[in-house]
Parts: sequence; C-alpha cells; structure tokens
Amino acid sequence: MMFHFAIRVYWEDTDAGGIVFYANYLKFFERARTEWLRAKGIEQQALREQTGGMFVVTGTEMKYHRPARLDDVLCVSATPLQLGRASVVIGQSARLGAPDGPLLCEGTIRIGWVNAERMQSARMPVDLLQALEDGAA
Repeated sequence: MMFHFAIRVYWEDTDAGGIVFYANYLKFFERARTEWLRAKGIEQQALREQTGGMFVVTGTEMKYHRPARLDDVLCVSATPLQLGRASVVIGQSARLGAPDGPLLCEGTIRIGWVNAERMQSARMPVDLLQALEDGAA
C-alpha cells in the first residue's frame, strides 16, 4: 500500500538557482518514511527504547526527472517493495502537487535493522515485521 505525505518547498530547500537542491529529496523521503511508520503505529524513538534496535539507511538509488521550486507542494510517497528479516526496501517518489502529479524524483531506499548500541545488523522483532507486512506490496 502506498503512503503519501505532503511537503512544501521552503527557501532553505533550494539552491542558488531557486530549485530544490538534489540532496534534499533524501530528507523529503526520510520524512515520508517516518510518517509511514507513524501511520502504522510505529514510533522510532519508542521502538529503540523498547527493543534496543533501530533502522539505518544502508543504500539509496535516486533518479531525478524535473525540478521542484520554492513554494511547490510535493506529494512524497513510500511503498514497501521488499521485506526481509533484517531490512526493508522502500520505493519512494516525489510528485508535484498530488499522487498523480508530474514525477520529480524517484528512488529506492534500503533500511536495515541494527542493534542500536553495537550498530550491528540484527533480525527485526517479529511484531515489527508483522506491522510492516500489513499492506506491503
């Protein structure tokens, strides 16, 4: 199931040319992933405190199609594509205005589950994995 999150482009998001600086799409994608987790009842800080684990980004692949500009409203999506015991691959996109608006940027983000203290890969708790599976592609 695709999750959508609206983000407005602020001055701080743009470069000297007045368009969104390319690295800021990673920030927009992070916000959408965080809100996707919240929509599933998963609060990352509480999760870390309760389980001793946390998600970290382990890989990204991005493709840029057209620029976003100051004051644009973006519809940023997050869709789980692949669920494993220790990682999740999430497809993400940023579109202008609405879920069916012009495609600005798309990519895949791999997040891995790690022991927060040792920063070593670990298996996700079963209840977390089940929550992520609900509505996954």
